[in-house]
Amino acid sequence: MTMMTAPVSVVVPCYRCVSTLERAVLSVARQTQRPLELILVDDASGDGTLDLLQTLQTRYGDWIRVVALPANAGAASARNAGWNVATQPYIAFLDADDAWHPCKIEIQWDYMQRHPDVALSGHLCRQLPPTATEAPTWPVALTGEQEITWATLLLRHQFVTPSVMLKRDIALRFSEGLRHMEDHRLWLEIVGAPMRMVKLQAELAAVYKPVYGASGLSADMWGMEKAELTNYRYFQSIKKISTFQMILLQGYSLAKYVRRVLLVRVLHRS
Repeated sequence: MTMMTAPVSVVVPCYRCVSTLERAVLSVARQTQRPLELILVDDASGDGTLDLLQTLQTRYGDWIRVVALPANAGAASARNAGWNVATQPYIAFLDADDAWHPCKIEIQWDYMQRHPDVALSGHLCRQLPPTATEAPTWPVALTGEQEITWATLLLRHQFVTPSVMLKRDIALRFSEGLRHMEDHRLWLEIVGAPMRMVKLQAELAAVYKPVYGASGLSADMWGMEKAELTNYRYFQSIKKISTFQMILLQGYSLAKYVRRVLLVRVLHRS
């Protein structure tokens, strides 16, 4: 039987992810409509990650491409490196510690090709505990889509990076050197270009750690908060938001930060 494929390049930034990477790769390999290439970018891990990438490349053949960065630069730079060598007209991002539903590419790429005016789409994710071993194979269907505007994205980060599929020929990129909220800045730049952006109402990925208060970059809540405020200052500097809007957004952002801290403390006590 001929394997169904889609003209999609998948980019996975990899940093010291030996314990989770194979789960992520397997979730891509098991897609009902398989992307034409998987690009694994080692962000100078300095452990056994690059060896594992090369082992996976041997196992899967030329379908996997390995990019090794000479120095650790963060997920933004790693994603850019993969994006820049991608050959397919669509790019989908996945993190090494998350996984996709088998129908993710089939559903999302089908939507993108039927709506060529959409430059970027994201979708819902299901939160699973870090100890979960189950594959993301729940019943799934696309029930609709939400239009994402500059205002709605400015107020709230609408989707996580492993849910995003975008057109490769978008000239914008993740901001090199940013290690927090770099995805939110790029999504804002894209929707503010302006380009059309939507959120698909379907759970097409599994995220295995809480967004806040867990290990990894998301645990650094103050770092993320400072990055969000920096993003707002950036858009103020290029006249996308006014000084008055900046003041309101800073207050709103800090209020969200305080709420997150309180929620994490309650959860840790329980």
